[in-house]
Amino acid sequence: MTRHLLTGTELDRDDLHALLDRADALKAAPLSSRALVGRSIALIFEKPSTRTRLSFEAGIFELGGQPVVLRRDDTQLSRGESVPDTARILSRHMAAVGVRTGADALLEELAEFATVPVFNMLTEGHHPCQALADLMTLREHFGRLEGLKVAYVGDGNNVARSLALVGAIAGVEVAVASPPQYTLTDAPGARLTTDPAEAVAGAHAIYADVWVSMGDEETADERRAALAPFRLDDALLDRAAPGAIALHCLPAHPGEEITSEVLYGERERIWDQAENRRHAQKALLELLVR
Repeated sequence: MTRHLLTGTELDRDDLHALLDRADALKAAPLSSRALVGRSIALIFEKPSTRTRLSFEAGIFELGGQPVVLRRDDTQLSRGESVPDTARILSRHMAAVGVRTGADALLEELAEFATVPVFNMLTEGHHPCQALADLMTLREHFGRLEGLKVAYVGDGNNVARSLALVGAIAGVEVAVASPPQYTLTDAPGARLTTDPAEAVAGAHAIYADVWVSMGDEETADERRAALAPFRLDDALLDRAAPGAIALHCLPAHPGEEITSEVLYGERERIWDQAENRRHAQKALLELLVR
């Protein structure tokens, strides 16, 4: 049966720990696997990307494969070809298909009709590959996942949802602090609050994300005003557990959701987190493409 990764909840705890173990090994020896030799992986980008594109292209190359990058305008989807027919064609040529898009429906429809693995590089609802890198970074720093607490402060978006869903599988407690109008939905197990100080109490890591995501530009001023009390700064980090670290999925806007002092300071693990996208995604591709 074809295995997909659409939300991250397709993984159980054993899968997740095995994937992270493999990611650690691949980070230690980036050219040690040739799992994708002779195989091509389609990467469909309907939204702009820096980290996702770089990490997937470089990772596929390191695994011996060929990344095939497609924008929507590069395909017949832009001229009315159906998603099921596109899935059928991709399945005849590619070993797997990654999608970075808006609505989750397109990804789900591709997965329904594809006979090769489909994986989520970002949708409006989920960002599971980011969550895998987040967990890898936490385990790398603390030596474990079970019993850790992560506080996410800001917009209850796709990043927060995936962190909560995949974190729960790993035994990580996730608290999400957001203004009422931007609260997280559809993430069973996450502890929700409107008070950043309450969320970060006892947290081993504090996580921030941009206040104005792609597609939110029309409400930018409103969002910045509502989210201003949720800025990740040294004062908020000091309220967390001793030795707490700062995380951010990037791109960052210093002075908005995070201060420069935290973003470039001694307590961040943000740049490790960005690098770990490549290693975690390589382990994921090994799992999916067999």
